[in-house]
Amino acid sequence: MVKSIHCLLAVSLVLVSCKIDGKKDEATSKVFTSVELKVDGGLISGVQTDDASVLVFKGIPYAAPPVGSLRWKPPAPVVPWEGIRKCDVFAASPVQPNPEPFYMWSEEFLIPKDPIEEDALYLNVWTPAKKVDENFPVLVWIHGGGFSSGSGSVPIYDGTAMARKGVVFININYRLGIFGFLAHPELTQESNHKTSGNYGLLDQIAALKWVRNNIERFGGDPNNVTIAGQSAGAASVAFLVASPLAHGLFDKAIAQSGAGILPRSPGAGGLSLSSLETAEKEGLRVSNELGAVSVNELRDLSALDLFNKVRFRGHPIADGYVILESVHKIYRDGKQNTISLLTGWNQDDGIVMGGFQSSEDYKNDIQEQWGKSAIQLLKYYPATTDTIAMKSQSELQRDLVFGAQNYTLANILSNRGENVFVYRFAHDLPDGEQVDFGAFHTAEVPYALNNLDFVDRPFEELDFKLADMMSSYWANFAKTGNPNGKSLPEWPKYLQSSKELIIFNDQTKSAVVGDSLQLDFLVKNLIDRNE
Repeated sequence: MVKSIHCLLAVSLVLVSCKIDGKKDEATSKVFTSVELKVDGGLISGVQTDDASVLVFKGIPYAAPPVGSLRWKPPAPVVPWEGIRKCDVFAASPVQPNPEPFYMWSEEFLIPKDPIEEDALYLNVWTPAKKVDENFPVLVWIHGGGFSSGSGSVPIYDGTAMARKGVVFININYRLGIFGFLAHPELTQESNHKTSGNYGLLDQIAALKWVRNNIERFGGDPNNVTIAGQSAGAASVAFLVASPLAHGLFDKAIAQSGAGILPRSPGAGGLSLSSLETAEKEGLRVSNELGAVSVNELRDLSALDLFNKVRFRGHPIADGYVILESVHKIYRDGKQNTISLLTGWNQDDGIVMGGFQSSEDYKNDIQEQWGKSAIQLLKYYPATTDTIAMKSQSELQRDLVFGAQNYTLANILSNRGENVFVYRFAHDLPDGEQVDFGAFHTAEVPYALNNLDFVDRPFEELDFKLADMMSSYWANFAKTGNPNGKSLPEWPKYLQSSKELIIFNDQTKSAVVGDSLQLDFLVKNLIDRNE
């Protein structure tokens, strides 16, 4: 529950004044809880929690609305406004399908039903600061959703609990689907950098630049920024670490169940990058299907028409500008930005859409897709019965799309001397009236952000203790680059030689990666078949 900061008029102290370039002036030691705050674009007001422990600012614009002539353009500067902009409600979610619960994802994991609009480049800030010069560490959360859904307004991404642990928490919206990732030869030609398609990643970079320029005004430290995300948000994190355009905007990264740094796997999809040439061909298909002879004709279409009249599932690409080349090659050659890393994946991350195959059909598909490697793969992921084949399909999907990706990211960075900490989330969420999906994809997020109160499940004391523990690790990592802290089980630093990680379950403890042989097998095969 929140109440308007305007009710503090009677007791608020001198207005905190900050220069637009982010440098502190003589007033920076004054009390923060004032009715106005100046950011790029103008003055804003926010709300505070009932206990006055956290100030919340929702729907802050970090770029101009990407509509009309700005559709499929890099994010433009914020449009200034007059007066005080009330930032007390979430802005619209980016254009995407209407949210409907499915599989394991109940409404707490989804965006609100409305508003959903093309004008959606906004971010949200939760700060524990009482004064501007407190220099709290900053954690910027990038939502998941396969680059086609999601928003900062998803309930489990609320930042109140993390702010109470001493972190300025921010989450952001960015362009999705056809609006965020359409490449086209004409778009490439009109670009100063002769590229197109990565508008969603450019939005994320613009949001991080906004953080660098403005976060001091919220009591945050622009020199202590962690980027974090899950699924497509975690892949975004890995891509930003690889991007020269994001250099200097953060120094720590958290990638949960996703990295997208290995080549696309046979039969499993994933979040790896396509080439600009391939993406442009897909863009031509879109324009031909819509009967548009130019990009301007595409820009003239309404967002609803564009979204509804064509099939397009976009994702980031290796465009030679935002991402210079293969992400795996960037990491392998040590060309990524220098960071500390916290990463991991869930025991039941595997998502098998459309149902499981019989053991015979599964074996036939593996032999067709994996060729001479199929015999060994079926030893790791067997199909002796239908029940065993079902389990193997789930585990193979988990490891191809998530496990092997995060495992590879951890190995590469630890071998380059970076501080790396790896986890496995193995705690089954309580079922209640839900189907038992175990430690499913996204299940760790409300624990990591201490947001179980937003999830309608019959949680017990053990769950709340685990959430408090995990969120403390996450907050500590944002503060120092090391998740360990007082009264927490020791989380060992990850080295490829020892392969130690921490397992979050009923009993949280350190262990060795138990399935490293099959992960090594998958990694080698994915790299060999694409090089």
